[in-house]
Amino acid sequence: MSADVRPIAESELPEWLGAVNTGFLRPDRVTGSDLAHRAKHIDFARTLGAFDASTGRCVATFRTFAQELTVPGGARVPASAVTNVTVLPTHRRRGLLTRMMADALAAARERGDVVSTLIAAEYPIYGRYGYGPAAPVVEWEIDVSRAGLDPRWSGPADGGRIELVDAAAAREIGPALHEELRAVLPGAVGRDDRWWRLSTGLEQLSGRPYKERFHAVYRTAQGEPAGLVAYASDDHWTDAKVPLNTVQVKDLIAVTPQAQRALWHFLCSIDWVRKVRTGFRAADDLVTQLLPDPRAAAVVTASDFLWVRVLDVVRALGARTYAVPGVLVLEVADPSGMAAGRYRLDAGTGECEVTREPADLRLDASALGSLYLGDESAVRLGALGRIVEERPGALALAEAVFRTARRPWCPDIF
Repeated sequence: MSADVRPIAESELPEWLGAVNTGFLRPDRVTGSDLAHRAKHIDFARTLGAFDASTGRCVATFRTFAQELTVPGGARVPASAVTNVTVLPTHRRRGLLTRMMADALAAARERGDVVSTLIAAEYPIYGRYGYGPAAPVVEWEIDVSRAGLDPRWSGPADGGRIELVDAAAAREIGPALHEELRAVLPGAVGRDDRWWRLSTGLEQLSGRPYKERFHAVYRTAQGEPAGLVAYASDDHWTDAKVPLNTVQVKDLIAVTPQAQRALWHFLCSIDWVRKVRTGFRAADDLVTQLLPDPRAAAVVTASDFLWVRVLDVVRALGARTYAVPGVLVLEVADPSGMAAGRYRLDAGTGECEVTREPADLRLDASALGSLYLGDESAVRLGALGRIVEERPGALALAEAVFRTARRPWCPDIF
């Protein structure tokens, strides 16, 4: 059966949202308030649907939106963020995702986007479209009783303080803190006003009930905010009236190590709390080493998270900085043609250009995406056969050039 792949009209949004809900195994009913809310924030030119030719029904969905991605060195590159990707179970294996992806990537390159980003629900899908896992996440569960912290803890020892605030104050304080964090955090993306309104309950989406959160700010000795945490708690007690509550961290921004230490110690000091779930953090987050007994923090999730697809190699490699100087000639294979070519990267000057010089390394677009933010090892990819070394020593040089001292992290799902 054939299908028509095209941007949807505003009148088709209810059916499109119903298909999104079905694809994500949610009830397909779309409320009027949800429809009105979504319509305000969707760019219909970037919202694709596949419509079955025989029935006219929307059977697959795909949407992109404008995003900025922080890269090593602090530069921000324009990105096309992919979301709402579904294909109905009745229409799988018919090339619908491939057609929508091809249209979206071509449009992104035409707009001048440097990369495309997504968070993959399933691992095997996106490598074949040139995406590579670029920034992983880890979640820990802290057993407070084993952490070794003083249960009488009454505040930071550095002269700062912890202050409980309401959602309105969190909306006021949070954006500036996040901007300061993402200025130095490879993998971070922007948060607009809508993000803060949704995360603090000022706006709500149907089918996703908002649970009230607590908010706490860390202020320096000078009174300046340097950290913010949003968290919730369950209400679990034994029959013998012993509290077994778990705090779930929803968001924690810390722009200094002192703020991070103070906020994690605060969370572990709340009365009646036996466990703290950290939420998705950077793979090398400091949280475990801020506990006297790091074994009190057990890994509950360790997974890929942000995936990157390079669209413009010259601009992408020229935007980030590199740990050591050196020259590498990369030959990139890309069936779509977008990233395909041979490129000379001078890591000392940060300049990248198309070249005809012999290749030092051969790799595909997916491997380049994995290298881009500095998390993946070039040597490891070489051992896996995903990078081929043409000049002896080139893999070792790429390892030193691309890797970053701290691992990239994207704090946000989209």
